[in-house]
Amino acid sequence: MHRRALLALASSLAILTICPARADDTRVSGPVVHENLAIYLVHGQSAAGPVPLTLEEALAKRAVRVHETGNVNELQIENLGAGEVFVQSGDIVKGGQQDRVLSVSLVLPPKSGRINIASFCVEQGRWTARGKEDVKTFATASAAIPSREAKIAMRAPAPVAEPALTAQINPLSSLSSRRTTAYAGEDTSQRQQEVWRRVRSVQEKLSGSVGAPVYSTASQTSLQLALENEKLKDAQAAYLNTLTGAGEKGDDVVGYVFAVNGKLNSAEVYPSNGLFRKMWPKLLAASITEAISHKNADKDTAPAGEAALAFLTEAAAGKSTEKFLPGEVKLEMRDADKALYFETRRASGAFVHRSYLAK
Repeated sequence: MHRRALLALASSLAILTICPARADDTRVSGPVVHENLAIYLVHGQSAAGPVPLTLEEALAKRAVRVHETGNVNELQIENLGAGEVFVQSGDIVKGGQQDRVLSVSLVLPPKSGRINIASFCVEQGRWTARGKEDVKTFATASAAIPSREAKIAMRAPAPVAEPALTAQINPLSSLSSRRTTAYAGEDTSQRQQEVWRRVRSVQEKLSGSVGAPVYSTASQTSLQLALENEKLKDAQAAYLNTLTGAGEKGDDVVGYVFAVNGKLNSAEVYPSNGLFRKMWPKLLAASITEAISHKNADKDTAPAGEAALAFLTEAAAGKSTEKFLPGEVKLEMRDADKALYFETRRASGAFVHRSYLAK
């Protein structure tokens, strides 16, 4: 084989060491590519110990209840079981008065009682029961929001206010008040409008890509129902056949990065291979859906593994802010020039979830 071809092959298969402000031996491999979607795997030491239920699993087992509050941007969540439950930012809960997307990652302790959690509506207009669904609770969490722009709208750090203005808006600064609700920012009205706009954009783009409307007659504004569209599932099939196995190989895979049309999009990293594997089907489906929504856009070659490495490294080096969340966890946000970084940590300092978003 020609020397240049050998070098190119070695580069594409290389496993790269990440050396940001993290001492863990994290590496990146890939990409694995299908059409306009590229997947890169994040390798690292997998934490020992039990793996928590995901929100999807816990709802199916009726170990968790998600309660409607009548507030578009706040729900209540309650762990009824004897083990921890992991809730990820971007999880869509179906039911209630409107489908919602949860905007922060948490670990619910056993027998948690009701905990307030921030949410955004992804079904504009409905405020009554849909069919035979329970209007007071949410039944499933089988999908994640497939839009980088919507994630940014929900989670990007709010602009820093002047100290005097901050005091007028939020005079309560005690630890207990900051733990009351898991909000990513206080400007929820503007954020909600942007989330709705992004939901409409996703539905329109998916309809164009699959060649048929993805809107449901049961609720045309529901993102969740659009994600259940049969035409969309048909379009996802080839991606799934090619890419699913990538995340199921090796017991040191703890996360992934993905790129759409040659542009790095997002990454999710977990403390253990067990939790990553539980999340992988939902994560991959959302990434595939996002790729399908952009199939008609201009395409570039998938970035090399070095670019995925740089994405993670640079995001983690951004300017840091912190806030406390319910469930005795802390959210650290880092704002870099080209990316956002979010890390949820336990009181012990052990991380629960790391999320990266390209700006």
